[in-house]
Amino acid sequence: MADRGVDLSALPKEVRDQLAELDLELSEGDITQKGYEKKRTKLLAPYIIQAPVPPPQNEVRPPAPSSSSHPPPPSSSSRYRERRSRRTHRNGGTRDDRYRSDIHTEAVQAALAKHKEEKMALPMPTKRRSTYVPSPIETRTPPDSSSGSEDETSVRRQSSGVGPPPLVNPNLQSPESWITRSVQGSSTSSSASSTLSHGEAKPQPQSHPQPQPQYKPQYQPLVFALCALQYVTVCLFLLLLVSTFTLLVGVPVSSRVSTKIQQLLNTLKRPKRPPLSEFFTDDSEEIVEVPQPDPNTPKPEGRQIIPVKGEPLGVVSNWPPALQAALARWGATQGKSPALTALDITGKPLYTLTYGKLWSRSVKLAYTLLNKLGTKNEQILKPGDRVALVYPNSDPGMFWVAFYGCLLAEVIPVPIEVPLSRKDAGISQVGFLLGSCGVGLALTSEICLKGLPKTPTGEILQFKGWPRMKWVITDSKYLTKPSKDWQPHIPTANTDPAYIEYKASKEGTVVGVAVSKVAMLTHCQALTQACNYCEGETLVNVLDFKKDMGLWHGVLTAVMNRIHTISVPYAVMKACPLSWVQRVHIHKARVSLVKCRDLHWAMMAHRDQRDTSLASLRMLIVADGANPWSVSSCDAFLNVFQSHGLKPEVICPCATSPEAMTVAIRRPGVPGAPLPARAILSMGGLSHGVIRVNTEDKNSALTVQDVGHVMPGALMCIVKPDGPPQLCKTDEIGEIIINSRAGGNMYYGLPGLTKNTFEVIPVNANGVPIGEIPFVRSGLLGFVGPGSLIFVVGKIEGLLMVSGRRHNADDLVATALAVEPVKTVYRGRIAVFSVTVFYDERVVIVAEQRPDASEEDSFQWMSRVLQAIDSIHQVGLYCLALVPANTLPKTPLGGIHISDTKQYFLDGNLHPCNILMCPHTCVTNLPKPRQKQPVGVGPASVMVGNLVAGKRIAQAAGRDLGMIEDQDLVRKHQYLTEALQWRAQTDPDHVLYVLLNAKGVTVGTATCVQLHKRAEKIAAALTEKGSINTGENVVLLYPPGIDLIAAFYGCLYAGCVPVNVRPPHPQNLAATLPTVRMIIDVSKAACILTTQNLMRTLRSKEAAASVNIKTWPTIIDTDDLPRRRPPQIYKPPTAEMIAYLDFSVSTTGMLTGVKISHAAVSALCRSIKLQCELYSSRQIAICLDPYCGLGFVLWCLASVYSGHQSILIPPFELESCLSLWLGTLSQYRIRDTFCSYSVMELCTKGLGTQTELLKARGVNLSCVRSCVVIAEERPRLALTHSFSKLFKDVGLSSRAVSTAFGSRVNLAVCLQGTTGPDPCTVYVDMKSLRHDRVRLVERGAPQSLPLMESGKILPGVRVIIVNPETRGPLGDSHLGEIWVNSPHNASGYYTIYGEESLQADHFNTKLSFGDPQTLWARTGYLGFVKRTELLDASGDRHDALFVVGSLDETLELRGLRYHPIDIETSVSRAHRSIAESAVFTWTNLLVVVSELCGSEHDALDLVPLITNVVLEEHHLIVGVVVIVDPGVIPINSRGEKQRMHLRDSFLADQLDPIYVAYNM
Repeated sequence: MADRGVDLSALPKEVRDQLAELDLELSEGDITQKGYEKKRTKLLAPYIIQAPVPPPQNEVRPPAPSSSSHPPPPSSSSRYRERRSRRTHRNGGTRDDRYRSDIHTEAVQAALAKHKEEKMALPMPTKRRSTYVPSPIETRTPPDSSSGSEDETSVRRQSSGVGPPPLVNPNLQSPESWITRSVQGSSTSSSASSTLSHGEAKPQPQSHPQPQPQYKPQYQPLVFALCALQYVTVCLFLLLLVSTFTLLVGVPVSSRVSTKIQQLLNTLKRPKRPPLSEFFTDDSEEIVEVPQPDPNTPKPEGRQIIPVKGEPLGVVSNWPPALQAALARWGATQGKSPALTALDITGKPLYTLTYGKLWSRSVKLAYTLLNKLGTKNEQILKPGDRVALVYPNSDPGMFWVAFYGCLLAEVIPVPIEVPLSRKDAGISQVGFLLGSCGVGLALTSEICLKGLPKTPTGEILQFKGWPRMKWVITDSKYLTKPSKDWQPHIPTANTDPAYIEYKASKEGTVVGVAVSKVAMLTHCQALTQACNYCEGETLVNVLDFKKDMGLWHGVLTAVMNRIHTISVPYAVMKACPLSWVQRVHIHKARVSLVKCRDLHWAMMAHRDQRDTSLASLRMLIVADGANPWSVSSCDAFLNVFQSHGLKPEVICPCATSPEAMTVAIRRPGVPGAPLPARAILSMGGLSHGVIRVNTEDKNSALTVQDVGHVMPGALMCIVKPDGPPQLCKTDEIGEIIINSRAGGNMYYGLPGLTKNTFEVIPVNANGVPIGEIPFVRSGLLGFVGPGSLIFVVGKIEGLLMVSGRRHNADDLVATALAVEPVKTVYRGRIAVFSVTVFYDERVVIVAEQRPDASEEDSFQWMSRVLQAIDSIHQVGLYCLALVPANTLPKTPLGGIHISDTKQYFLDGNLHPCNILMCPHTCVTNLPKPRQKQPVGVGPASVMVGNLVAGKRIAQAAGRDLGMIEDQDLVRKHQYLTEALQWRAQTDPDHVLYVLLNAKGVTVGTATCVQLHKRAEKIAAALTEKGSINTGENVVLLYPPGIDLIAAFYGCLYAGCVPVNVRPPHPQNLAATLPTVRMIIDVSKAACILTTQNLMRTLRSKEAAASVNIKTWPTIIDTDDLPRRRPPQIYKPPTAEMIAYLDFSVSTTGMLTGVKISHAAVSALCRSIKLQCELYSSRQIAICLDPYCGLGFVLWCLASVYSGHQSILIPPFELESCLSLWLGTLSQYRIRDTFCSYSVMELCTKGLGTQTELLKARGVNLSCVRSCVVIAEERPRLALTHSFSKLFKDVGLSSRAVSTAFGSRVNLAVCLQGTTGPDPCTVYVDMKSLRHDRVRLVERGAPQSLPLMESGKILPGVRVIIVNPETRGPLGDSHLGEIWVNSPHNASGYYTIYGEESLQADHFNTKLSFGDPQTLWARTGYLGFVKRTELLDASGDRHDALFVVGSLDETLELRGLRYHPIDIETSVSRAHRSIAESAVFTWTNLLVVVSELCGSEHDALDLVPLITNVVLEEHHLIVGVVVIVDPGVIPINSRGEKQRMHLRDSFLADQLDPIYVAYNM
């Protein structure tokens, strides 16, 4: 090799670092052997002493054949893969190639081959194109084109399930076919394909699978092509099929999204493995119960286990009375004897600490701690105080001195890891440990102290959760030599704590296990006896010396037996993996302490060393030998190093835990004796907690090696891991518990936890204690095999309990890593844990993805891992996430910090780059879908069926409108035109309207006479310019203002029917102008009244790009009209004539126009006048859009009718001055104001933090008596509450805010007036609501939903709750459709050609029984009526109407009725980055669209959180999660979500989502 003749230790540091990095790359498989040698040669070239350069053929010579039993593979690429798969990332920690097992790999490949036969196409998630493929669409080449021939591509393309492509630009077609191609191929390749080299065509076993059936909707919805970005589904209830057929566009069924959804549906059709558990669904309550046990479940059949006894602990005459006494003895008698050799970063000895030095320094430290830390009279430390030891892994000498110094001073050392930053994984939990142990002082070395993070002033940082710490440096130069007469006090070992070892639990909590002085001494004696340690032996320790085996053997037992310990730090192992083997060889060491990781690394690097010998070893102690997957590492290591003198019988696995300390260790065998047998167990049996030898299916076998016998002087039992500590049967897996003097005593400072772990008394099958001696729980799961050998199959903390079965996290890791090829993830960086979602544990796997892995590779690997785990462990994965390299939280020695990773996952801070959720597969405990019962209709069902729980019929009414006595008033109020003329004559200068601009300045006013005269001018213009006939429709296109009001009355004066339309947005004509055009076309308007600016816009070039501007009807600009009067003012012959048309887009995307008669206008205005007590002397402020519904009525009609003054605030002005509305209320001392939810939200978000500023400006809202939100939806309780709370500081009364409710058939059903009780809030049970039942619960009850009354029912209005299917009245405990009867109901939908019958039943419909005479209008909203304790004006108990949601919007899923807003509320709470969300269904799949307001890195974090919250709170599985940019969810002028538009845009692939996840 290139480095022959080069002294590596003499090289400069940076070259050594680069060489170490290169070795790391080779061991991880990130570089080929050829590339490795090339780079290494290049690095060493300047330092080579001999001239000859290796001949070139050396570079291509294949490496030495691997010592495994397999024949060499055929091709170079597969050999490279084979070699790469044998390597692992050398990051240490707990997850490495100890999981490697050739048998298991074969099993996984076999399982995957089965799946290959049933070809399953998983839909691949969609990422935004910009992040998906960076190159432009035309120049992109299909991914992976090199790996298959053209024929194969075409075959795959044909079989991808998409029909023949339409005739479009082929460049634009190709990405679609690549995606479907990659999806189809994603789950098919198996181990067979991984051995083919690039360039070979893979034969497809099924080249022509049946094309998947395309989803064909039963109907094509009527969709008006409004623009490229928005589809508005229009249901005008017109039969305009002939005239507007050219406008109709269907949802493109073969779009990319639809194809993926179809694939998803196809995969979900496969039967689930576990049978659906049985649940009883009561009408009002779901009873979730444990599934019935499977009769075929294996059960333990053996007899009850008998406690296993270890050999007696021998009594040796010269054993010291305490460990400190042993140190004192060796320090005095064997002072020159080496105690510890530490290595530098290159693996060379740095210093050797003798027993004499160790003793003298420890004494100095003990003296300093007790006498020299405070002032003369003050003793800071007393015996028994706890002290933290903070030393890096690379400095064992300082640690030894500090540890023994503490023992001699009789203070209790608490060794912890060196904190590197505030964000260390688990740093605050270490603070919890220090707090619970009462630590206030930390010992450290000078170098370590310098490296600790500091504040700008140079002080040590205060770490999160840590108590205040005093830092003490223990370097020799800072210690005081004790006076001659001072000697440390060394008492005989007693039960006082000697030291505290930290331990992290499964949840991440760090606790301290206290070990008493006698337990420490007894443990050293037991280890000495079990391992047969002799005085003066040499031991090589690769483990962490601060805790566990590294401390027990390498620091404590070593000193007891005067052993020479060579400590190999982690940093040296990373740079030179073979260093520990070299140390064994050089020092002829007798014992070595290692983990499987170290065995694996040594195998990787052993080709660099031909002449090492391990013949001196009598014990190779494998610290993690209790891990079931250690057996393959031990075998492989023996295989490689047997030729170097390693004897098979020296490999000694052991089992340990912080609480029980050493549980069992295999004693060194006799040369030539047969090695212990292995157990080959059935994984199925293990999952049920029983031992079954695997015979039938070798795919799901687990091979485990024993960990030897119980420790000397110990007694061991196996008990059930959950519930009371009942003894297991002989063929049952349970938790190992130990009784021994050599074990931990307690969790320091945590007596409650201690009792459950350290004071366990096992009971027999009848629950009777078997004795009085307490045992300690070890946290290890295992059983006792033949010959009293102990076998361990896992740890309690790695146990995942899913659907009553146990799975071991390590086993799942091993299966995932056996899925070839592992070029997607780093082998050593994988975390498996479970999260509780919907009454069960769900398995989550998180792994770090290699930077060079492609989307397709990752997705393919993930889908194959799912299949492998499903086949081998019979458990479904809930979530598999891949995160970028080096982003998972690490433990100090490089392993993955599982509990922090889990917390990141649950908090949405994991930032995965790929994620696959499989809730459909693994959630099998959902309640049964509800079967709807047919409802019989008839009078009897009032008594029997429909009123089972209802006490009374659910109906309510407002007070009577009252008779109008005065004939003048009748005349005045019959028509609004007459009311205006009357006001212009009787009170001409009374100001009806004041219009404000953004600065709060009045920019327009209208007195009664001014408004009358302007209306006359417009009426004259209509008759002259527009030559409009009576009864024709005229479109009003105005910004919010007084012009709009004048134009409205102008139309009435001229006898036309005004149609008020929101003007197009000048910056967004393409999206808004087509809607205007459509209303103009549908209403057959004869003329458009507008302003000069808007007229220019309508005729501009920009407008021409969206609509045909040549076919506008007559446009009249009303800005500068001549002073003319119409020949006469029109008076309708009857009040039933249409006054105006009200057009609005509903939340379901339907554009509906309703006819409002003159009688309805008068009745509505009178009703509002009575409810709100409006008179000429009153002032109200309106901040609403005046284009439809109640907003228009309040803006244009109410003032003319009641004579009150309206202050008009256009909502768009708030964008430039947020405080405009609130400032106006304060300035004008307004008592009543009306606004929309959009306005309230704007103020809440924008001014919420500025209440102090508003106060300073003098804003005072104490004058406001009622602030009514005008809406056609369920009251937004959270928003109204926030608004009330925020502005309470500026005087807003908590009782002021209320809501109104209107619908298309009746513009105002409820409106909170000035009199009457306050709106009340109730809490209803959401589970019952899904069954259309109303069950009131207490506030804070689980699954409760707060609902606020939608305002008081208006005078003259009656409502009744009706079953929408049977049309029969319901009781007040039912949810039903709200029907309304009132003089101001709309007359009907606006239709042409006399098609009144089309939706006539919405307006004139009768109950099927009960009161069949009254005519009702159907609002299309679901709600209920509840009688409250409050009294109304007449002294009767008040009936409150609660609106729950629109009937058209409800989602019918699993036979239950869901309201989108409830699911959306849950989703919005799931993560701080979710700005807004919307849900809809598509082919029975629930689709959730969420707007991401954070960075795009957070996008994939939302997928599991959204899935979790919907499953937990609504018992529904989300099918598709779509993450989009803010502002993508369309919202109408009233602030309501347009979910159907969104659905159409999604299916037409027009959303440009950041990410689309298809949940499996």
